[in-house]
Amino acid sequence: MDGHKEYTRDGVTVVWKPELCRHSGLCARGLPDVFDPKRRPWIDMDMADVRQIVEQVTRCPSGALSIRAEDEDGLCVRRQL
Repeated sequence: MDGHKEYTRDGVTVVWKPELCRHSGLCARGLPDVFDPKRRPWIDMDMADVRQIVEQVTRCPSGALSIRAEDEDGLCVRRQL
């Protein structure tokens, strides 16, 4: 995964593709405890409810942030969170 970073909690993974990021700051303004560009790692999935994180990621205008959800068998699934 060329340069992509993944952050996982409870079967939900936030995928960050830095090459797509336009640094609009919507993620950090929306959930500053989760998305903190000054912290390493800059995404902390433990700082908010997974549903809130998913909702915020869907607002990413560049597509640099996306969601992958997996079931208990590790298969990628679509589910309403």
